[in-house]
Amino acid sequence: MRLVLVFAMASALWAQRGPQIPPAELLWPNGAPGAAGTEEVDKPSLTPWIAKNGNGMAVLVCPGGGYGALAVDHEGTQIAQWLNSQGITAFVLKYRLGPRYRHPAPLQDAQQALRIVRRRAAEFKINPDRVGIMGFSAGGHLAATVATHSGPGTRPDFAILGYPVITFTNEPYVHKGSRRNLLGDTPDAKLQEEMSNELQVTRDTPPIFLFHTNEDTGVPPENSVLFYVACRKAGVPVEMHIYEKGPHGVGLAATDIALSSWPARLSDWLRRR
Repeated sequence: MRLVLVFAMASALWAQRGPQIPPAELLWPNGAPGAAGTEEVDKPSLTPWIAKNGNGMAVLVCPGGGYGALAVDHEGTQIAQWLNSQGITAFVLKYRLGPRYRHPAPLQDAQQALRIVRRRAAEFKINPDRVGIMGFSAGGHLAATVATHSGPGTRPDFAILGYPVITFTNEPYVHKGSRRNLLGDTPDAKLQEEMSNELQVTRDTPPIFLFHTNEDTGVPPENSVLFYVACRKAGVPVEMHIYEKGPHGVGLAATDIALSSWPARLSDWLRRR
């Protein structure tokens, strides 16, 4: 009886702590390009979550945080666990942040992560032609940047954007904190245009899935709408869901009866990929 009690207490403690997070791997073992030092903030990394009985698909996950922080739990770890539940291997990216690092450092980190994932596809038991990218908020901007600014070697096969920052030029809808952290206090107008991803969509942009909420005041849903319209004009396969209720930064939205359905819509979309 005592043994059973001890086992139950241990199980409860494990449940409170949650699953063990896999060890992270450095993206640049010999130092990132343009590294400003050797502290942890100077060492972008990748945390692999390998799916058991995986289906060969993989997703690079970019947490948000306005390019000044990373929401690693609800926009990283929890997303990786959900992807694993779908048979998809996930890789959570810790990319370099402002104001210490500006563009192109985050883009370099994400592109390097995709190179690593594809190069080691056999080791990770994935198909190198079924590697997507997923991002939330500013991480959504990074994912959209990779999707629109990359060549064949680093272009993802699809992109999933949750309440993403998209525009840096359409002022009523700009998330100014993300723009400032990524481009600086007084960015050049041409650079702002280059990093407004709704202006960079071409027919080579991979298929896109978008979700947002109408009540989002942090990053207005017009960001997703602008990107959706750009994809439509370029002939890029795109699906968008805008929910009536819900604040910014919801992650999986597990406690919201309506909004929590977005992962199911994504699951349906991924099956068609």
